[in-house]
Amino acid sequence: MLERICLSKATDVIEYLIVAMARLPVEEVRVLFLDSKNRLISDEVVSRGTVSEAPIYPREILKRSLALDASAMILAHNHPSGDPSPSEGDIEATRRLLKASEELGLTVHDHIIVGSDGWISLRDRVAFP
Repeated sequence: MLERICLSKATDVIEYLIVAMARLPVEEVRVLFLDSKNRLISDEVVSRGTVSEAPIYPREILKRSLALDASAMILAHNHPSGDPSPSEGDIEATRRLLKASEELGLTVHDHIIVGSDGWISLRDRVAFP
């Protein structure tokens, strides 16, 4: 049986997300659910939106994390405009997910925004525990 994909290198995650999401015509929110050794359990689209926004529902993300018995996750979404700069809504949604995840003992490694003009890690802009 094949070993699960290990996402221990940030560059591998970024390259994967850019290929998968950078040029989509609408915003898509994706979660990479990981086990305790950062091996990929599941990569799932949890929300689709419009050309300028997609909802992030911490309750649904955490519910799915628990169902998969995940230990950690990486949140990602795209900006169809190409500019990966986060909005205040992106930052606030990240804070809400971090707070709720901490209460359940789940780790959020990062929230990555990708666009055709590059990518941004919110880990550098929001206080991750």
